[in-house]
Amino acid sequence: MINRLETMLNKYNDLTKELSKPEVISNIKQLTSLSKEQNSLKETVNLYLAYKQVLKDIEDAKELAKDKELGEFAKEELTRLNLEKDNLEHNLEVQLLPKDPNDEKNVIMEIKGAAGGDEANIFAGDLFDMYNHYASTQNWKIEILNSIEGTSGGFTNIEFIIKGDNVYSKLKYESGAHRVQRVPATESQGRVHTSTATVLVMPEAEDIDVDIREEDIKVDIFRSSGPGGQGVNTTDSAVRLTHLPTGIVVTCQNERSQIKNKEAAMKTLKTKIWEVARQKQEEENDNARRIKIGTGDRSEKIRTYNYPQNRVTDHRIGFTSMNLDKIMAGNLETIILELINANQIKELENNG
Repeated sequence: MINRLETMLNKYNDLTKELSKPEVISNIKQLTSLSKEQNSLKETVNLYLAYKQVLKDIEDAKELAKDKELGEFAKEELTRLNLEKDNLEHNLEVQLLPKDPNDEKNVIMEIKGAAGGDEANIFAGDLFDMYNHYASTQNWKIEILNSIEGTSGGFTNIEFIIKGDNVYSKLKYESGAHRVQRVPATESQGRVHTSTATVLVMPEAEDIDVDIREEDIKVDIFRSSGPGGQGVNTTDSAVRLTHLPTGIVVTCQNERSQIKNKEAAMKTLKTKIWEVARQKQEEENDNARRIKIGTGDRSEKIRTYNYPQNRVTDHRIGFTSMNLDKIMAGNLETIILELINANQIKELENNG
């Protein structure tokens, strides 16, 4: 571990020197690339420097422990320093775990009302609002690609892209079936119903990730039926793309421009094709499957939102919070950090 950390420290220092050179400063592309590389090392390097300082402080405290007057103080300090050393070692082990290459990517999310009719669609809308509020807390931006509203509110289906820093790293555990238990607005007898909505989270594919032949795509243009105002609904601007080899179909109708809708639909199509290939590769990799906290499959029940008891439970890690109202308002960070921590523990066990 120490050898790897020393290599990273040396690389970080080399990058600092490179970034101070006039020819690099004047080259925006190179400057951006080197800055990004250095920034990816920064957290680990800072932890390692803190670790080296603690090791030095431990040696100094051991020397002080020999002093008659300062011995007791030094022993107390040694206890504190050793605890700090253990914490830093754990954090460094986490930092050195293999990085998910998709963590920094934007995501395309798809939420669908599932079992429960109108109430399922209303819940799908509630989940979209929850992710929308959470995105705001992270300074991310949301762009709706396609949406079909439910007859009583919410959505039978909504697809959107979330753009920002490290979006996939935080939202990749959200895929699966989300279950709600509450008295629906459409229920006249006051009975609690159970309904579900499904969430799919996919890292946005880049042009280099997927190569699609033009002859493999069927393009349909039609009049938008979704929200967006009179200009959207009275022009043939909606685009539907069908990838003939896989049968994957995507629709985008939220822009006035047919060209913009086609660009957005193509981005979604590439992401869905890439996601199928990525999941297949993961299924073939027993190691990757073993360390995941969930399958990522849309049919897997991952979380229950119980409104009467203001409780939310994530079934994969046995985590329960009695702050459902705050979570639905976008305070998802607590659950997400628990999921990230659980995944790191699994990975450490697997690498141990």
